[in-house]
Amino acid sequence: MLESVRQAAVIPIYDGQIYLISSRNKNRWIIPKGTIEYRHTAGETALREAWEEAGLTGSLIGEPLGSYVYQKEGKDHHVIVFVMEVHKIHEAYPESYLRKRICCNLLDALERLDDQRIKSWIETALSNRCLQGLSE
Repeated sequence: MLESVRQAAVIPIYDGQIYLISSRNKNRWIIPKGTIEYRHTAGETALREAWEEAGLTGSLIGEPLGSYVYQKEGKDHHVIVFVMEVHKIHEAYPESYLRKRICCNLLDALERLDDQRIKSWIETALSNRCLQGLSE
């Protein structure tokens, strides 16, 4: 049986736009995601990752959209996906030297993302009206 890693991811929304970040090697666009640490909730982790990886602070909107599983380095990674309303965009943040950050409309975000699972969660959020007001 594969070892399992629990993670949380967040789709950050600000003024009808979606924030994306570059992967560490800067070759693709992703959303903030990280491992849920001992004694932390998935929601706390999603907010922490938005801060550390993208310099964004805010609040989660409703319940998680859902989850997905992927394999990496011989382990199953279970990811819980949230939507976050961004309240503040910080210029200085822990991983600013590692990642690029962009703000884009819905169609641009869907075009830039390679991961079909994340695209599907954005589309689900849109159809569930979690992302009301997103400009296309």
